[in-house]
Amino acid sequence: MKNVHVALTLNGERVEVAFDPAKTLLEVLREDLGLTGTKHGCELGECGACAVLVDGVPVLSCLVLGVECEDREITSVEGLARGPELHPLQTAFADLGAAQCGYCTPGILCTAKALLDEKPQASRGEIAEALAGNICRCTGYLQIFEAVEEAAKRLREGSVRS
Repeated sequence: MKNVHVALTLNGERVEVAFDPAKTLLEVLREDLGLTGTKHGCELGECGACAVLVDGVPVLSCLVLGVECEDREITSVEGLARGPELHPLQTAFADLGAAQCGYCTPGILCTAKALLDEKPQASRGEIAEALAGNICRCTGYLQIFEAVEEAAKRLREGSVRS
């Protein structure tokens, strides 16, 4: 097959990439753009490990073709930090021990960012509902929910940026 050329905004920067048109966004991110933070999980849209933001909305990158991302804004876990400054979600996850093996963490962070961008005062129930598609086999979720709540608090206090 002939490669397609797609221009998109990735983590705040305009990029152009050429790839096989049958590749998923997950494959394009990992294989063609070298961003391996987004994880291969089930490749069936059931685990949430591959979640990224497309135009600010969480999507499962294993279910989206790369060609569908022309002129879209993609944010992967690598785009949450700004230089050396981690996103409040990332620091809260580290501070509260919300990541153990870390495999599910990138998808959870992206999904939680979308939630807090939309609902800065999200309740525990809203957090649980938003993250329901993200499977974690290590933590039992309590630490994850607490870290999202802590990040929301830090964001509301205005001491950090979203």
